[in-house]
Amino acid sequence: MDEQFGRLRVALHNRNKLKLGLFGANCSSGKCVTRVAERWSGSWDDNLRLAQMADEAGIDFMLPIGRWKGYGGETDYQGATFETLTWAAGLLASTKRITVFGTVHAPLFHPVIAAKQMVTADHIGHGRFGLNVVCGWNEGEFDMFGVDQRDHEGRYDHGDEWIKAVDAIWERDDFDFEGHYLHLKGVRAKPKPYRGTRPIVMNAAQSPAGRAFAIRHCDALFTTTRFASNLDSVADEVRSVKSSAADIGRAIDVYTTSFVTCRPTQKEADEYLRYCVEENADWGAIEGFLELKGLLSKPAAELEQIRRSYPMGVIGYRTVGDPDSVARQLAAFSAADLTGVALSMVNYADELPYFCAEVLPRLARLGLRDEG
Repeated sequence: MDEQFGRLRVALHNRNKLKLGLFGANCSSGKCVTRVAERWSGSWDDNLRLAQMADEAGIDFMLPIGRWKGYGGETDYQGATFETLTWAAGLLASTKRITVFGTVHAPLFHPVIAAKQMVTADHIGHGRFGLNVVCGWNEGEFDMFGVDQRDHEGRYDHGDEWIKAVDAIWERDDFDFEGHYLHLKGVRAKPKPYRGTRPIVMNAAQSPAGRAFAIRHCDALFTTTRFASNLDSVADEVRSVKSSAADIGRAIDVYTTSFVTCRPTQKEADEYLRYCVEENADWGAIEGFLELKGLLSKPAAELEQIRRSYPMGVIGYRTVGDPDSVARQLAAFSAADLTGVALSMVNYADELPYFCAEVLPRLARLGLRDEG
């Protein structure tokens, strides 16, 4: 095993203190539930153009959403999506530096098949593949597969076996794996991951069980600041996660997500955001999501807070303003000891060039990104 290369993987192959990625580009509309004409298409050609643009600009990673059907409404929000392992393989073949994650629902992917698919993508990208493992999700999607959703604790018990099995497949040959959920006989899988090193593994979790899973098995926890009253509370949360990992002899990074609207002036940014997510929100899709999640029974004030946040995909912090303001807001994430931020935009490819030209140099001057 090339230990030095393994450390480079976790650092996403660069020295940027604040990692920046793009979240949800494999889905139509991305993470913005809007009806505006310029909303993200999610087409392959647009994904390829975006990935190459991001790669050239020095963006660190692309993180997809594992989605199997849309939420309805006028736009059928996230109704057209690419499966993430094949999506990642295609993008890795067409880029040079950027890390591309696959998002895998452990209950839906047999570990032997998934491990082989991920190794294939990893070799295509010469070690730039990352795994975002998901232990459970929308009931309606699982019904498409004839798979029953386990209870919350059971999802992570299964996930624990699944990731242990994948790790074993990546490291060993000719072994049996006997668990409560998984029974594998005479497992052999070659090649192993690129240069014999484990891909970076991430998990998105909010619950205690989910966070415990991430701390045990993952290099990074992907969390949300949606209801954080201030970034001091986020910093406390990050310290708690890292301390819990240290207690069992592990290290873990913490990432979050943010919806970004950057324009030459604060007024322009505010007006565009209002146009997209207030005047042109796809409320039919939002109501479909709320019903799917059983949230319509929430107290009125809490329900309204969720409803108003959902045009930007429910999760995440709003980073809105001119380049100086956006850079300061992103710097505040770093000050809270977050390793990175996965960004979403109304139209990634249209908005990324301005963000990279104006915000990245400001972050470099703050010591958070390498120049160039």
